[in-house]
Amino acid sequence: MKTILHAADRRGHVSFGWLDSHHSFSFGNYYDPEKVHFGMLRVLNDDVISGGSGFGTHSHDNMEIISIPLEGAIEHKDSMGTQAVINENDVQIMSAGTGIKHSEYNHHKDREANFLQIWIMPKEQNIKPRYDQRTFSTTERINQFQTVVAPDNDKAVWINQDAWVSLGSLKGGFSTSYTIKKSGNGVYAFVLNGSVTLNEQTLFKRDAMGIWEVDKIEIEATTDSELLLIDVPMVA
Repeated sequence: MKTILHAADRRGHVSFGWLDSHHSFSFGNYYDPEKVHFGMLRVLNDDVISGGSGFGTHSHDNMEIISIPLEGAIEHKDSMGTQAVINENDVQIMSAGTGIKHSEYNHHKDREANFLQIWIMPKEQNIKPRYDQRTFSTTERINQFQTVVAPDNDKAVWINQDAWVSLGSLKGGFSTSYTIKKSGNGVYAFVLNGSVTLNEQTLFKRDAMGIWEVDKIEIEATTDSELLLIDVPMVA
């Protein structure tokens, strides 16, 4: 088993007034040669956007881009003609493929929005761009992991990669295990709230740990906790 610990207070940080963002991996003006990616996971940004503000129209290609609102709502428009509002408990994914333009704004003008922006490198290059969004019941992740992104699960949004994204709401004292979905994959575990112990390493809010070359991860919630697991290939 191999592991890497990324403490919350060691993330990259930028603030532009309208945007306050913490970067788990090198992004924009933040560069750390030790934090460029975790396998096929390229970006995990924890973005807080002021009311009515957001990212103007910009381009992407050949990237799987996932948005998970934690608080508030994000308004999305893209060059495929999609217009949508992504609310708490929604998960959105875009396969940028051959190229797509989109914008993301805080849907509300009177309060902040906090969302996770996750980029995963694709399995196949230059596919036709696509969009998917789904609402998930939080009751289905209590003391278990709810798969919200997958290549093989029609209850989740589809991804162009052998990658799975899962969310768990774990009660304090609850123990479980997570079996990595595919041989050669690793898991990047990101604590949204609370504290958990993963294979004897305790993590707190917004701490993260990458784990690979192992089949199963042992997990214990030391307090009521919310945990994000990103299960990705470690090599292309």
